[in-house]
Amino acid sequence: MPWAVGGLRLGRAWVAAPDPAALRARWAALTGAEATERDRLFRPTRSRTPTTGAAALPGQRSPSTARFADAPGPCPEPLRVLRDPFDEQWLLPDQRLIDLARPELWRVLDEHQLFAVETPELLVTAHLPAGRTGRIRPLHRRPGGAEPNLAPGLLPLLGERYGGWVTPQDVLCWILAAGRPGPRGYEVPLTGDPGRWRAGVELGHRLLTVQLRGGPGGEPPRLPGGRRPYVRSAVQTWPRGLAYDPETETLSLGAGTVSPVPPGAWEFEVQGGIRVLEAWFASRAAHRDPEADGLEALGPAEWPQAWTSELLALVTTLALLADLAPERAAFEPGPALPAAELAAAGVLPPPRWTRRPASVLDHHEEGPGGQFALL
Repeated sequence: MPWAVGGLRLGRAWVAAPDPAALRARWAALTGAEATERDRLFRPTRSRTPTTGAAALPGQRSPSTARFADAPGPCPEPLRVLRDPFDEQWLLPDQRLIDLARPELWRVLDEHQLFAVETPELLVTAHLPAGRTGRIRPLHRRPGGAEPNLAPGLLPLLGERYGGWVTPQDVLCWILAAGRPGPRGYEVPLTGDPGRWRAGVELGHRLLTVQLRGGPGGEPPRLPGGRRPYVRSAVQTWPRGLAYDPETETLSLGAGTVSPVPPGAWEFEVQGGIRVLEAWFASRAAHRDPEADGLEALGPAEWPQAWTSELLALVTTLALLADLAPERAAFEPGPALPAAELAAAGVLPPPRWTRRPASVLDHHEEGPGGQFALL
């Protein structure tokens, strides 16, 4: 997947939140403040201040491309994003508020797109990655899934080698099964054995289905009966902390409880030993911190029921991935495709143009102040 993009840099934490209503409240508080207070709440950086001009984000109905200080416009509709590994939150899609928005990713964001994110383990999401992640590799270089972000010649070579039609998603599934972090980045061996290829794609498809939580239009995967987590005691008041009892497999959020929560879900870690469930809870408790200041302090007064539903889905996802981890760790790709064969097919090295965004514009994009953007 030659084309890779660095992560977004939001520049200010208040533009993203686990609750979309909180973002609308923050917008209202910011736009309703006096000029001096608005500047303070905005949290200016070198890249963005209330007087900085910015273009509309591709594919988004921007409230305005005038300077924020002059005409904020109505609140943009919050967009679902991947804020942290396995943590889906919401973002205000207004480039005037974001230090580095990566418009090239927004241009290819649609219902056909998937993003591979290096964390350093590989995550795949259908949402725009907008958090503290590594490099982002879109599966497709153009909207509508028209052109795969793969080295030219790779799909025909694999199809001929393995005796069947190979799709871009097949390659992504193979990457999930066989790829590993290495000294040069995320390294993916290509097998010369058709049987190992089919086994890897099948394993990768199961991993992909779990990571996408079923994907658009699909049924979310579920744990077998008896292992499915349920709310045993509702979260009535705002929980002060998160605790886990391994003997009863119970996750406690204050007086609220969820069980059974398999140990594999509780122990699931990313990025330097951070437990996913603890990080997920911490991001939701952040605005209740007595030291929280400014717009970040605005959030729901009570624990939203939707968050408990999200927690159940997250526990299921982590438990299923923990179940698949031994199989993935034991997977062997078999004998590798010879490098000479990849070079002869034009796969290696990939041409320079494949490492750059494709020209995808079929319409004008509105630049700062309502001018058409020149790209």
